[in-house]
Formats: sequence, C-alpha cells, structure tokens
Amino acid sequence: MADMNLEKRLTELEKELASLRQKVETMSSSKPWWERIAGTFQNDPIYERAMKLGRKYRRAQRPNGSQPRNR
Repeated sequence: MADMNLEKRLTELEKELASLRQKVETMSSSKPWWERIAGTFQNDPIYERAMKLGRKYRRAQRPNGSQPRNR
C-alpha cells in the first residue's frame, strides 16, 4: 500500500517538474520582463499623476537653484 502511494506521489512530482521546466524554457526564450511590460501604463491618468508627483518630490529635494544632471 505504501509503495502505491509513493509511486503516485512520484508520478505527480514528475508531472510538476515537467511543467516547471516548460515554463522556465518559455520564459528564458521570451522577451526581458521590462520589454513585456513596456506600454502597460500608456494613457493611464493615475500613472501620469504618480510620475508628476514623483518629479515634483525630486525637485523639492534639490538644493535651491541647482539643476538636474544631464544623463
């Protein structure tokens, strides 16, 4: 009885391993994560507002009169 249960568990683990291997192969051959999400927030007013608030915060952290560095 214990052998049957162990064999069943082993079969399930082998299926799960095959599934995970397939996912890893698919992910490694696909685009990098940043290319997959590029454009996700396009024309999103909430995202635009967050970016505006972030810029405002960063400007407020600069000493008076200093300009941002060119990149």
